[in-house]
Amino acid sequence: MSARSTLYVPGDRPDRFDKAVASGADVVVLDLEDAVGPDRKDAAREAVCAWLAASGDGPDGTQVRVNPPTSELGRADLAALPAGVAARVPKVESPDALDAVGRGRPLHALLESALGVERASAIAAHAAVRTIGLGEADLAAELGLATEEAFDWIRSRLVVTAAASGLPPPMMSVFAHLDDLEGLERSCRRGRSMGMWGRAAIHPQQVPVINRVFTRTSAETEWAATVLAALADGAGVARLPSGAMVDEAMARRARRIVEGP
Repeated sequence: MSARSTLYVPGDRPDRFDKAVASGADVVVLDLEDAVGPDRKDAAREAVCAWLAASGDGPDGTQVRVNPPTSELGRADLAALPAGVAARVPKVESPDALDAVGRGRPLHALLESALGVERASAIAAHAAVRTIGLGEADLAAELGLATEEAFDWIRSRLVVTAAASGLPPPMMSVFAHLDDLEGLERSCRRGRSMGMWGRAAIHPQQVPVINRVFTRTSAETEWAATVLAALADGAGVARLPSGAMVDEAMARRARRIVEGP
């Protein structure tokens, strides 16, 4: 099942790594890029690699956001990381950039520019890519986007691209207003209604809100069970007790609810 939440933790703050694991986030992302100042990059890389070595590469799903893989810092990050640790790759603008990451490593590609969005299908088709997502702060700066609604078309495009490529639904980008948990919830619900699933967090207090929004409700799971039971005998169409007619399209939706997005 796809993760509901990822929590970024600065790579130069090893005192926070275990706390991040205990936060309730489905995935912890040890960050070597934006959360680390230029003079702390080497220390962050050493701290992350030491923690990974001591913890057996971290809990399942642990990722490391490296610096751009075509940069000197990115190459140093990738050379230091254990081969099996998943890399969250920022500022991806072509599948060629991912070839530098190394074979066998699971990749989570972040599209943070207009060019990256335009090449989303080619990036998603790369054999090592497991998910694609947006870097909305960089996109907002490049495109002059100032509202949540301004991202609707880009988010929808990524949802379609992920589905067409056989990837999980894309996870939402971070919500920067740490004290506005109501705004976070509204934004998450908007993203979920558009087909996105899960969200990145930059503070542990955001994790419960994100997990709550991206957890299937009892009403959804009950509906899915009812639909699958109604179509279990192989009938092409069936009528539910509510009077609603359901068919294979509804069955696909029901299976997705049961199995995860």
